[in-house]
Amino acid sequence: MQFDQAYSGKVFIMSQPDFNQAKAVIYGMPMDWTVSFRPGSRFGPNRIREASIGLEEYSPYLDRHLEQVSYFDAGDMPLPFGNAERSLTEIYQHVTKWLEKDKFPLGLGGEHLVTWPVVQAVYKKYPNLKVIHIDAHADLREEYEGEVLSHSTPIRKICDLIGAPNVYSFGIRSGMREEFTYAKESGMYMARYDVAKPLAEVLPNLAGSDLYVTIDIDVLDPAYAPGTGTAEAGGINAKELLEAIHLLANANVNIVGADLVEVAPAYDPTEQTAIVASKCVREMLLGWVK
Repeated sequence: MQFDQAYSGKVFIMSQPDFNQAKAVIYGMPMDWTVSFRPGSRFGPNRIREASIGLEEYSPYLDRHLEQVSYFDAGDMPLPFGNAERSLTEIYQHVTKWLEKDKFPLGLGGEHLVTWPVVQAVYKKYPNLKVIHIDAHADLREEYEGEVLSHSTPIRKICDLIGAPNVYSFGIRSGMREEFTYAKESGMYMARYDVAKPLAEVLPNLAGSDLYVTIDIDVLDPAYAPGTGTAEAGGINAKELLEAIHLLANANVNIVGADLVEVAPAYDPTEQTAIVASKCVREMLLGWVK
């Protein structure tokens, strides 16, 4: 497998064909082997790409056009169906190769466990890494029904890897009591329910930091994003999520990679989940890829 060739024909709008000239790489991680409720997020990356066709190429929020950003869409990784451990290894190896070529990795999920090997790869290159986690769920379990490789565990694994005080979670409104206790006692930062306001308060303290940002689409209320595996009532709206993306774009931080996960299109015949996800990806490209 060559790392500079697309895996499939569908690409995000205005993706360029030359890997070597690209600053960023968009890639899909079509894995939902460990989900605990509704499967189907492995189909999310391609639906996000398809929805991007309806986007304008100009962002009035950032006053930037997609022609100003150089990115290559590698398509979806050919992950071994049903094999979580091998899939995570494949993701780690691919992202490591792109980082070695100084590419900005922008991943599309797929279940949230796919973030774990990406952060491992990014942390290897940026040892002072901090992680911004935007989600409805804490994802701080050590295991789910005996399975340590679960989409309920990636943030706990990341805390163990980079240190809990280097992890900042926003929008959290669901989890076991033990997860909230861990967050309180470990030194990690957790903002419940809201995203933009607490993020604005925290960002000055992160000035100069290398950041990886992971966004679970279920941080949005199901009214705005019903197409996800574990929808959770009481979430933020799309305007607030975009505001958070723009806060990060305008902050004095170095964003070194990002992902957007858990779009499961089968549960949203209106396609509004894929539509809002594709707009978020556009703003991430325009605001975070320097």
